[in-house]
Amino acid sequence: MSVLPIRIWGDPILKKKATAVDRLTPADKKLIQDMFDTMDAADGAGLAAPQVGVSRRIFVFRIGDEFHALINPKITRKSGEVEGEEGCLSIPGVQASVKRAKKVTVSGRDQNNKSVEYTLEDSEETGRAATCIQHEIDHLDGIMYLERAEKESIAWLVEGKDDEGEDTILMRRTTRDKILEAYKTKTLPKGVHIPDLLRERVERGKK
Repeated sequence: MSVLPIRIWGDPILKKKATAVDRLTPADKKLIQDMFDTMDAADGAGLAAPQVGVSRRIFVFRIGDEFHALINPKITRKSGEVEGEEGCLSIPGVQASVKRAKKVTVSGRDQNNKSVEYTLEDSEETGRAATCIQHEIDHLDGIMYLERAEKESIAWLVEGKDDEGEDTILMRRTTRDKILEAYKTKTLPKGVHIPDLLRERVERGKK
């Protein structure tokens, strides 16, 4: 299997509603395995097919050490509300606060084409599992999380020092437009905290 290039915000495929999967093909199964590898390499919680350039309604996610895939996912129940910080492999170096349902039930098919259903909740045990499901389904609908984020919460993650001189990550407030411009011009803020795998994607072609 292989690690796939991750598409960065501004790529047209990320704004397109993905196509339903009528029949699970060997190519789809290989795609899912490659997405598992890519999510793991990028240390992500989830990854949708459009993020690797494939407009199919497929996403993968992890709960602890377990990797899962969902094909044609559909949220059938939601309850509660939680607001928390989110990031995205396609919007690296950025964080913002988003309101989501605290608990969701989602159904679909797995990589073996079996019907599955998960009821997931944001908790200490499962992390941001419910948020992850909603975030990834948004990707399949061409919606980026910054479109749902509280505007005043949007920030670059910048490496710096705390008051005691220790390494830390600082929040530098910004806007959606400034982030898109930075990606477009391949000019990131100095010290922005981005894994090397994703930095290469953002800065590719920079002179």
